[in-house]
Order: sequence, then structure tokens, then C-alpha cells
Amino acid sequence: MEKPHIDQSLTPAVSGLPLRILRSEGLVLLAAALATYFAGLDEPWWLVPLLLFVPDAFMVGYAKSRRAGAVLYNFAHSYPAPAMLGALATVADEPLWQGVAIVWLAHIGMDRALGYGLKYETDFKDTHLGRIGH
Repeated sequence: MEKPHIDQSLTPAVSGLPLRILRSEGLVLLAAALATYFAGLDEPWWLVPLLLFVPDAFMVGYAKSRRAGAVLYNFAHSYPAPAMLGALATVADEPLWQGVAIVWLAHIGMDRALGYGLKYETDFKDTHLGRIGH
């Protein structure tokens, strides 16, 4: 089945210097999160590679529809959920869950640094940082 043509003007994206700044912010978040994990917590190092790609499991929503996929993916790739988890884990003095939240933030930073932004419903490749692969 042929995919319908998608008007790229429907998926606005940042470009130029602001794009480079946003991607560098992702790199800063990745580095800061990993530094915090290793310097601030006494959790095992192997949790980082084990958990680093877990947020990508939220792509499962794309099996249902582009809308469901974008909603689930964006939930797992935006700051509020891991920030709330980290705050609750800190209040509850749960270092393991603090680590999960920090690695989750590291994943978001890694994705943003690589140009994988929040998804539009038009296509998995349409992100707020531009079209993936272009």
C-alpha cells in the first residue's frame, strides 16, 4: 500500500543555530545525568546499559497507530515523567528509583543529541528537531 504524500509544512521543525543549541543541550543532559548517576548514587554500573534503551519500548504504540505511537513515544521522551519519578524517589529515599529516573533522563539527552526529537503524528520520522535522516 502506498503511503500518502505528507506536506512537510505540517511538521514544523527547528533549524540552524537553534537546532545545534538544542542538540548540544541533549549532550549536556546526557553527560550530567551519567555524572550524577556515577558520582551521586551507589547503584551498580550495569543498570545504565540495562536501562538506557528502555524508553524506546514505548514505540510499541506505533503498532496500533501513528497517533498512539506518537503519544506513547512522546510520554517516554519528555522530561516530566522522569523528573516526577526522580522527585518521588528522592522524597521516598529510594536510590534505585532515583537511578532509573536519571538513566531515563540520560536516554532523552542521548536521543536529543542524536537528533531524535518528539514525534509528530504524521510519521515516526517527523520530529520537532526535523525529519530523521535528512
